Amino acid sequence: MASRIVVLISGSGSNLQALIDSASTSSLPSSRIVHVVSNRKAAYGLTRAASSTPPIPTSYHGFPPYKTSHPSDPRAAYDADLAKRILELPEDQYPDLIVCAGWMHILSPNFLDPISEAGIPIINLHPALPGAFDGAGAIERAWEAFSKGEITETGVMIHYVIKEVDRGEPLVVKKVEMKAGESVEELTARIHDIEHVAIVEGAKLALEKKNSGCL
Repeated sequence: MASRIVVLISGSGSNLQALIDSASTSSLPSSRIVHVVSNRKAAYGLTRAASSTPPIPTSYHGFPPYKTSHPSDPRAAYDADLAKRILELPEDQYPDLIVCAGWMHILSPNFLDPISEAGIPIINLHPALPGAFDGAGAIERAWEAFSKGEITETGVMIHYVIKEVDRGEPLVVKKVEMKAGESVEELTARIHDIEHVAIVEGAKLALEKKNSGCL
């Protein structure tokens, strides 16, 4: 039976597309993308999923309403409902793996704990080397550090998601040499190309580890 992957996105979904294109190929064998969740209603990744063959079911889980409905702790309520939504997916969409592919929302224990209890690994793509430039704006911060002569390389990693942001165990690490005179836009484009390879490799490794009982 093919492993089922749920993908969380926030934007254009280019890394989602890499997963869609690789599913059930030698790059990501015996796997299917079964559901895509976006926290932005206009994310183009939702269109990518709906336009795939066959279409991939999607859902929108927006944060703004929680600021009104749960003013004391909107993030906790949002994350708890997100976990519930995923754990209540139909059997054919119930995940063996959750992949954060450009998911611009920090996941709290209210999401991580019930997903962990269900035995579902979560991996994330982060455009930096382990321990460097955690959080948002990693590419821009690396470019600025290179411009100041502080670093000579950056990278891309796929890591398990834990409550400490971008600090989970790395599955895939790819180094990216910085180039003198390169604009931040050019660096970003180079890193995105590497991300599309790394996210597929990371998903494959995560599924292999889970299926072998090494999670």
